[in-house]
Amino acid sequence: MARYAIFAWCLCVCAGVDSARWSHSAYLNPDYRLLWSLGPGPQDITFELQVRTLGYVGFGFSKDGQMAGADMVVGWVDKGQVHFQDRHVKMFPGGGTEREPEVDSSQDYQLLLGYENSTHTVLRFRRRLDTCDPNDLPITNDTMRVVWSYHSSDEPTGGAVGPGSLPAHSHLTRGSQSLYLVQRVDQEAPRPEETARVWELRNRQVQLPSPGDTLYWCRVFRMPDMKNKHHLIRYEPLIDGDGASSKLQHVVLYECQEHPKLARLADQAGQQCIEPGAQPFACNAVVATWSRGSEGFSFPPEAGYPLEPTVTRYYMMETHYSTPLDGHGGTLFDSSGLRLYYTAELRRHDAGLLSIGMDPNWRHIIPPGQQKVVSSGHCVSECTSQAFPRSGINVFAVVMRTHRIGRQVSLRHVRGEIEQPPVASDDNVDAEYQEYRKLGAPVKILPGDHLIAECTYNSSGRSAITLGGLTSREETCLVVGLYYPRQKELTACHSLPSLPTVLHSLGIQELLPGSNPVKISAPPDLAGMTLEERLVTYDWENQFHSFQEATRKGSFRPLCWTAQSSQLPGTDSIEALYPNITRPYRPHKAQCSQPSHRTRYSTEPGPGWPGGTPLQEVDSNHIEGAARSKSQSVTIGYVGPAIYGLMFIEEEQFWLNQWPRAVRNNMKTVWEPIHVTAEDRPLLHKQTCLSDVLQYVHITLRLAYRQSDQATASDTHEFNQVISKSSQHTKMADRRVSRKLDETSHVIDKMTMCCRACRRPVAITTRLGSIKNVSRPLSKIGFMF
Repeated sequence: MARYAIFAWCLCVCAGVDSARWSHSAYLNPDYRLLWSLGPGPQDITFELQVRTLGYVGFGFSKDGQMAGADMVVGWVDKGQVHFQDRHVKMFPGGGTEREPEVDSSQDYQLLLGYENSTHTVLRFRRRLDTCDPNDLPITNDTMRVVWSYHSSDEPTGGAVGPGSLPAHSHLTRGSQSLYLVQRVDQEAPRPEETARVWELRNRQVQLPSPGDTLYWCRVFRMPDMKNKHHLIRYEPLIDGDGASSKLQHVVLYECQEHPKLARLADQAGQQCIEPGAQPFACNAVVATWSRGSEGFSFPPEAGYPLEPTVTRYYMMETHYSTPLDGHGGTLFDSSGLRLYYTAELRRHDAGLLSIGMDPNWRHIIPPGQQKVVSSGHCVSECTSQAFPRSGINVFAVVMRTHRIGRQVSLRHVRGEIEQPPVASDDNVDAEYQEYRKLGAPVKILPGDHLIAECTYNSSGRSAITLGGLTSREETCLVVGLYYPRQKELTACHSLPSLPTVLHSLGIQELLPGSNPVKISAPPDLAGMTLEERLVTYDWENQFHSFQEATRKGSFRPLCWTAQSSQLPGTDSIEALYPNITRPYRPHKAQCSQPSHRTRYSTEPGPGWPGGTPLQEVDSNHIEGAARSKSQSVTIGYVGPAIYGLMFIEEEQFWLNQWPRAVRNNMKTVWEPIHVTAEDRPLLHKQTCLSDVLQYVHITLRLAYRQSDQATASDTHEFNQVISKSSQHTKMADRRVSRKLDETSHVIDKMTMCCRACRRPVAITTRLGSIKNVSRPLSKIGFMF
């Protein structure tokens, strides 16, 4: 008897039967939900939009969050027909009237699913991370500016694509949101062996700022009662209703050092973070951070952040509110915060926090009126060699922090005289969106390595200098890294330009000793001028490049801070210079693999599809978080003629059973042999995908069985138990469920399967017709092992 195995490429779409499983989601506004996952291919990303409107929907990306220069898609449903177009907005010099998005000559977004019910429009689609189309923006590790829009009711007539085809903007709701789309943490539930406890940190009815104002609110919390160390393993936001959600910008939780006043503050409702005359507390280590669009953070399975009552008992939560000029404030109150999950079952490693960059200080000077100003903060080798364990530390996540004029941040990594690939970098940072980003793989930092937090600013909109500091009007350059195993010597590894470097960069040779305010004594043409006057009157326009050269190549003072706010022994007198890099890192510029351009729109007829995109009626509405439609059917459209089938391996042949779904359900079967090359044989061993095959059986029959009116809860439970045990029980499953499956003719629609163990795709999408087509014994259709 021939031996068969079925190999399938990752379950991605289960349209019409079950909602897709998404890795990430974000509400761009209360009526506009975005869901996405990377895949199915290594260079693909799949999105779904769920929007409360029956008009047209827009979604895309731009470099700065503005519509000009945006790469976007526009979709709508008109008389049961789904329309979907890849468009772009041309840049217009000197401003002027905003242009309508134009249809791309290359349609690089692929529609997978589209429908509307009585309240919502839903569009699901995918694209390549880099489409190689000059009108499309590549999706990278950088902060992506997502632009979105929807019309309250109107939509273009038919599949119009020409100028003026979109309705007027008068009833258009739109906005932008910064998001990490690629380097983003998957929120994972605690493992079964972990008993997770919950600690909720909420503000207490904070009065929101008036329109046009901003508020930073700080509240101190006392750790829950615990005798032993626990691990923080996950956190997520607590949003207090829709009224305040649009005004909530970010929430940051800091670990505090012991201070006599913290106990009293922990019993209060909080205060403004920067009170006149208030003494700042040593609450500097960032434990958790949330920004608009963030889902929170889950620590990797091997590490958790230690909550140790013997080390610290107090944490401070900083909440940033901002009310737009056209918003409502003053009478609204908010009690948002964070929900922390922690466990007594300790993981293998304690996670630690390390801050790297420029110490907040006036010596960090950013000249005005410049498109590009670069500042560097150093963690020198003398600090890492003394503090890090011999095996090094593993950085698994970072948060990059600048204030309003920061544009780029990179954490450079130097070992000896050779520069390694950067730990992380972002060429499009947003000061209002700064959360932990998960690295693709932990980066090993060894004792003696030198780290450089390099920040680039755009001060062209400022007429006066910007100094380093803690307020949003000042600037900062910090990268906070999460790592394991935790070392207890070093918590902040910063630097500052030395005073001689600062003076030299300003053309000052000598200060007058004992003067107050500080005055200049040399050179003679500056004698008697105060240092403040020199900063204000310096000719930045003509002297900027000499200033930049002096600050980048001049000496600096390392600051290797411990948790006790003291410096590591032997490092307090060091004056260091920029490291000598003999082999700088040069990123590999990958050639864009440009696919053949698709020039047809989703509504354009194709071979075998007269009249455009095929439609199918299904009897459920799968909008997550939205009211289900009262109607008994929802119209769903698919792009182009889909090819479906089951793929089998018989010795050295694939037997591909294809069911092209022709117009009016004219079904026919086509058998096509595909040769298996010698290169493919190792990937196609029958054991390779055994677990995936069993998962396929489970998913396929479970979805079908659940739709049967005759299926009872006990039947379903029994079936699930049987089908998941092992392959030897497949025949038992045949006998137990085939009778039930014969009683329904529900269609299992489009499924895409995968083999996680295989290194590249070896199968195609699967189309199963009625349940009667699959209710014969499974061992006869490819499940014999």
